Amino acid sequence: MSFRVIGTEAACGTSVGAASTFNGATNVRLFNSGSTNRLVTVANAADGTIGTCTLADGEVTFIKKDKTDQIFAAHAEILGTAVIWS
Repeated sequence: MSFRVIGTEAACGTSVGAASTFNGATNVRLFNSGSTNRLVTVANAADGTIGTCTLADGEVTFIKKDKTDQIFAAHAEILGTAVIWS
């Protein structure tokens, strides 16, 4: 798997009001930097939940989303970075 980082890694917001589109990225790399499993939520621009998933401690995953979709997490230990596949 090969990807290019196109943004700065940042802690995810912890509510829909603090959610991020990661500058309109359609692919976001998420990393749980903590030692506890954490819930991640993807919501649309109207603040409606599209779906949720749990990231285990230390887990890395990638989320594909629409440009206007937002991501937030149950704790700021979830770090996100905009990426594109190369």
